[in-house]
Amino acid sequence: MSLFGKSLSEYVQFQRPILGLILIVALARLSLSLAGVSNSVVKYFSVTAACALGLVLCSILVHTRSFGSYKQLLVLIGLQSITAQVLSAAAIALAIVTGHDNIFSAPEYSGGGDGKTWGHAGAHLVLATTFLTVIGWAIGSLILYIAKKSDPRPQLTETPRARSKSAGK
Repeated sequence: MSLFGKSLSEYVQFQRPILGLILIVALARLSLSLAGVSNSVVKYFSVTAACALGLVLCSILVHTRSFGSYKQLLVLIGLQSITAQVLSAAAIALAIVTGHDNIFSAPEYSGGGDGKTWGHAGAHLVLATTFLTVIGWAIGSLILYIAKKSDPRPQLTETPRARSKSAGK
């Protein structure tokens, strides 16, 4: 499967440490919550902060590592969003199945209502993934734009192949 000229595995490989960080933070958050650590402590293990760090890093690295541009950044941010929201929805599903709240389903982190609902889990999968991807891409695009403008290296305006064709005229 190719997305904007790169395979899904290339996108995953490019940001493997970031996706790993999101996974580790989400699992630590859930594990601590299930172990009975108070939510006032567990809240500092923030999946949102891990995603924000990933957003900034990917936005810069896409340019500095010549991975692509805005289109590729969209896929990278989307994968981060999907990873975070699938983990959140799974933790909510766990709370539904067991009947025991965890930090992902606790009322103070679920809009004040019962966080143990399939609607809440589904909202993470559909609404949060979409919203965070679009907003994240907008912010990341601004960061990428700044990274491109502040890079002292000359920008390629045409491909080497196109340049060799125009030189032969």
